[in-house]
Amino acid sequence: MTAAIDIRAVEKRFGNINIIRDLNLSVAKGERHAIIGPNGAGKSTTFNLISGHLKPTSGEIRLNGEVISGLRPFEVNRRGLSRSFQVTNVFAKMTVWENVRCAVLWATGHRYAFWKNVDELPEVRRRTAEILEDIHLIHRRDVPAGLLTYAEQRELEIGITIAGGADVIMLDEPTAGMSHAETERAVALIRRLTEGRTLVIVEHDMSVVFGLADRISVLVYGHIIASGTPEQVRGDPKVKEAYLGEEAH
Repeated sequence: MTAAIDIRAVEKRFGNINIIRDLNLSVAKGERHAIIGPNGAGKSTTFNLISGHLKPTSGEIRLNGEVISGLRPFEVNRRGLSRSFQVTNVFAKMTVWENVRCAVLWATGHRYAFWKNVDELPEVRRRTAEILEDIHLIHRRDVPAGLLTYAEQRELEIGITIAGGADVIMLDEPTAGMSHAETERAVALIRRLTEGRTLVIVEHDMSVVFGLADRISVLVYGHIIASGTPEQVRGDPKVKEAYLGEEAH
């Protein structure tokens, strides 16, 4: 079966600094795959390479069998991949409803036209309402996104990410800065919303990683040193030495 994401011998250099070195990674369709590693390991760079925000110096990246390395972010998105960012990325002055509706409009094929009234598009209204129900923000639909709590903004961003209908979802530290209760709610939300889709997640919270991922890859100095099931990674001596330490127990 064709992998959802297939990274082959990818390298990324900035001047003389080699950030990503001989990166090889395969993520199966429908798999929840976590990428972990210490600070500076190259996790965000890897996300940026996959999503088109950076071009690899060498190597090849495929999405559902199609080469995407070198494509621009919107071109990658149109081929079925959507991602969130470490820093909350919502339109603060627009309402919760308007934020999600923007993503839905693009996904349903509607483009800007001054003679169109978006409020008269029933399929857009229905899908927007469905997503807001899914992320438990329908009661906040008319609130400017900038006035939401931090956890609510992260939930909104997850909603925007999945609103485009992409079958590959990438989430960059979605629970960062959340309390324990907020994290539990976010994990349940992610698990439910990505059912049947491929999920790639970067996350520092090991309870989230081991509770959510089907497979885990460990990135150290731009190179994957281990990849396998949570049980395999938890017991790998190289992983314990390089990253997990006592958390592996």
